[in-house]
Amino acid sequence: MSTASRELPPAVSAIDGERLTAPPDPGRPGRGRFARAGGFTPYALLTPALIVLAVITGWPLLQLFIMSFQEFGRAQVFGAPPEFVGLGNYVSVLTDPQFWQVLGRSLAFAAVCVIWTMVLGVLVALLMKRLGAVLRTLVSVGLLLAWAMPPLSATIVWGWIFDTQYGVLNYILVNWFGLAQFQGHPWLIDPLSFFFVATIIIVWGAVPFVAFTVYAGLTQVPEEVLEAAQLDGAGAVKRFTLVVVPYIRSILIIVTILQVIWDLRVFSQIYALQSIGGLAEQTNTLGVYIYRVSLGSGDFGTGGAISVIVVLLLVALSIFYVRRSIKEETL
Repeated sequence: MSTASRELPPAVSAIDGERLTAPPDPGRPGRGRFARAGGFTPYALLTPALIVLAVITGWPLLQLFIMSFQEFGRAQVFGAPPEFVGLGNYVSVLTDPQFWQVLGRSLAFAAVCVIWTMVLGVLVALLMKRLGAVLRTLVSVGLLLAWAMPPLSATIVWGWIFDTQYGVLNYILVNWFGLAQFQGHPWLIDPLSFFFVATIIIVWGAVPFVAFTVYAGLTQVPEEVLEAAQLDGAGAVKRFTLVVVPYIRSILIIVTILQVIWDLRVFSQIYALQSIGGLAEQTNTLGVYIYRVSLGSGDFGTGGAISVIVVLLLVALSIFYVRRSIKEETL
């Protein structure tokens, strides 16, 4: 009986204990990374979604960009031809001290909201990881209820809690803790306390998303790695920072980017609180400011310019975080 000889794969040969890679086969042009990636199939599958995004998102963005270079007011809404003003709207915005005040206020407010949202969301996710099935289900239901509540409805409810005359919070502080100075305390009149209330509302509504997303990442961390770190003497904090965080770093970065974007363009909560009792000029954020400039004063061209500046700011922040993430992964 003859025995068939077994040959090594053509791509690999062993010579003197070294592993060598053969050059690509010249007889198969066009095969390589493109062929391994699946050819045209991924692009064909993505084409319908890209077309929908281009129609729903791309066209309005293009119209907004064009409007930002025009004098577009109420007359143009009713059919008058817009006048091209070049960079006039952008110069008007960038030389307006009120815009810089709103921008600085929005950045500071978004930073506070993002930090608290990420900290509380990660803590809730860690808590869910350690809870039993029953308690974890109850916590998940509570988070889902908070997440499912519309922002406007949640803001109205929180506005009742912080109401000056009939608010539950003032009642508890006065009658339970004896703090008479909170009798009829106006939470929404002072800008500092206004943003304190707004931070509570926004963080309360955003924590469930962060908690669920981070919890999904925590379930993918190998238990044997955590056990090995524990046997090596690493405490809970070191296990989280040195073992867990590297596994879920990409998730944390993406969630942080989303929170920055959402908190910079927040609108419903701020506008509703201003309607309840806030001072608009001292509590405007970028979303509300664009709305008041565009619809309040009818200057859609200037509102478009502000919107484009905000979009560029968000894109710059996103690119910064993504490039930093890629750089860390390649190190």
